[in-house]
Amino acid sequence: MKQENKNHWLMILPVFALLALIIYIPVARGIALAFQHYTMYDLSKVRFNGLDNFAAIINDVNFNFVQILWNTFIWIFVSLFLQFSLGFTLALLLKKPFRGRGLYTGFVFYAWALSGFAIGLVWAWLFNGQFGLVNDILMRLGLIKAPIGFLSDPRFAMASVIIANVWYGVPFFAIMLLAALQSIPNELYESAAIDGAGPARRLFSITIPYVMPTIVSTTLLRTMWIMNFPDIIYAMTGGGPANSTNIMATQMINMIYKNFDYGQGSAMGVMIMVLLMIYAFVYLKIMSRKETSI
Repeated sequence: MKQENKNHWLMILPVFALLALIIYIPVARGIALAFQHYTMYDLSKVRFNGLDNFAAIINDVNFNFVQILWNTFIWIFVSLFLQFSLGFTLALLLKKPFRGRGLYTGFVFYAWALSGFAIGLVWAWLFNGQFGLVNDILMRLGLIKAPIGFLSDPRFAMASVIIANVWYGVPFFAIMLLAALQSIPNELYESAAIDGAGPARRLFSITIPYVMPTIVSTTLLRTMWIMNFPDIIYAMTGGGPANSTNIMATQMINMIYKNFDYGQGSAMGVMIMVLLMIYAFVYLKIMSRKETSI
């Protein structure tokens, strides 16, 4: 028995070594950098500086940290709400058999296969203030008299990048929820119909409870991905104008690749990781209580 256990450990040892190489060691190194003064402009003075990087981020005069937190909150939860709502609706529509369903399903899933940065560039062209398609359509319909600077006006910039992100993220929810919906036995709906349950009753009493585990896992995953997904914002606005679309992830990139301050960039990454861990813990606790009550 002991020999078998030893063989098992030897067999999975390469997996642990690979995980350590590509995940554990880089994460540990990033956490260590968060507590060091480490900039490309001053490599000769790399040193431990405690919480100075975190204090510098919170008190930085070049950007408002509270505004970045608020932008991050809006970016995540407005995108998540719209992606889930539209994705669930699409999944319900695609579950019903109709001619050409496979073709429509392929079109819906197409966006998920594209690069986030490439999608950002396409939407940047669509929202362009001078020759963008959105302005052209609105002017032809007589809804506006002059072009709107969607990406250069702080009033419209966040809404514009969220629209692009929603378009990109809807297929993920549609794919996952459609798979869950197709696993629901038809006998449940037939029995409910015999008992006189209408469409709304069947939705809230059968469909949603049955796919709730998928809803919990997909919303949790998508929240983490959206918070760590600056591609669209960087391609469309770069975090501007006037930091109106600057979120924690874009600011982290600016710190590392523009300011070459690896210490502060790592500190921002640690902040993101801690916030996501707290969110995941609270979210799973709340959802587990709801499932228990059901």
